[in-house]
Amino acid sequence: MVSYRTKLAAILLITLILTAPAAHAEIKGDAIRIGVLTDMNGIFATAMGAGSVEAARMAAEEFGGKIGGKPIEILQADHQNKPDVAASLARKWFNDGVQAIADGGSSGASLAVQELVRANGRIFLISGAGANQLTDEACAPTSVQWTHDAYSTATAVVSGIMQSGREPWFFITGDYAFGHSIEATARARIAELGGTVAGSVKAQLGTPDYSSFLLQAQSSGAKILAINVAGDNATAIKQAEEFGLVAQGMKIVPMSFQNVDIHAVGLKATRGDLILTSFFEDISPAARRFSDAFYARRNAMPSQIQAGVYSAVRHYLQAVKDIESDDGATVMAKMKATPVSDAYTSNGRIREDQRMVHDLYLVQVKTPQESKGPWDFVQLVATIPPDQAFRPLDRSKCGLVRK
Repeated sequence: MVSYRTKLAAILLITLILTAPAAHAEIKGDAIRIGVLTDMNGIFATAMGAGSVEAARMAAEEFGGKIGGKPIEILQADHQNKPDVAASLARKWFNDGVQAIADGGSSGASLAVQELVRANGRIFLISGAGANQLTDEACAPTSVQWTHDAYSTATAVVSGIMQSGREPWFFITGDYAFGHSIEATARARIAELGGTVAGSVKAQLGTPDYSSFLLQAQSSGAKILAINVAGDNATAIKQAEEFGLVAQGMKIVPMSFQNVDIHAVGLKATRGDLILTSFFEDISPAARRFSDAFYARRNAMPSQIQAGVYSAVRHYLQAVKDIESDDGATVMAKMKATPVSDAYTSNGRIREDQRMVHDLYLVQVKTPQESKGPWDFVQLVATIPPDQAFRPLDRSKCGLVRK
């Protein structure tokens, strides 16, 4: 029989356990360090690069540069669009106490960093990379794809173009992860809508002369030329214009295009083009205020990638502040439990596949006559809600998605 003393001791022990205060969450590092890992000097530098670093700094400044008495440090590094360099820089940063990496740059580099994140539980806020794999078979529990991706971009652009006809397509595709993802998704959507693809060629990153590719497109019989060379879009579109392909009846469709690309190419060559974007400055008063503040610093409007860096870093820092912790898994849980509402989006949320879903916008490039001034490039055609914009979860190969 259990003695009275034994019963009393057990009751006291249970009482102590139930009434003991929970372990206090804390920011363990001496600073909150966020590394912006991006293309600082290469072909993606205008859409990412120093502008992404500035956007992260703007987010940090909204918190007064510190949280819980710990300073917020924004670091930067150039991975040169090389996966091995990206992985090496990320590994060093993690060893040096960096809790989160933002931007990520090109898809190949981001996929390499994501493998490290999967192993160490640090936060990865992907804004630059758009390969579908990042939230599909390669998803990681503390990594979030924030802005664009190949599925949403290609599906929306193809759907918009094919509303007016079923003419055959030809692809000039960048020979890298994002380019492959865009073409594969676009081909699937074209087939769903009863269209055809007349041909495709692959171009290396940084190709200076697209003449041979344009000649193949010209002789293919295609009526729609998909320029699918993110980073080199300006070069390819300018050369297509010089070839007179539009005058010959071919429609030029940039598959992944941003305001900085329009700025580089000009309205004359891009007028009338349909483009999918996750951000532009006139979508809301908050977007306009952020864009004007960014312009005052950079003398350029933010790209969707740079605006996404601001949003992702801001959401991360808010979670750190709310729970007073810099533990990766704990912070990510808070980020997923909190809606995203800021200058970038008013209705964002992080799904279980680690895709931050939000409205996307199908816009049309204005003519030079329609533009009211510098950076007044596009007009809204349609707002695409999250449930229509992004890959349905029942098609996901992400191991985090409940089946």
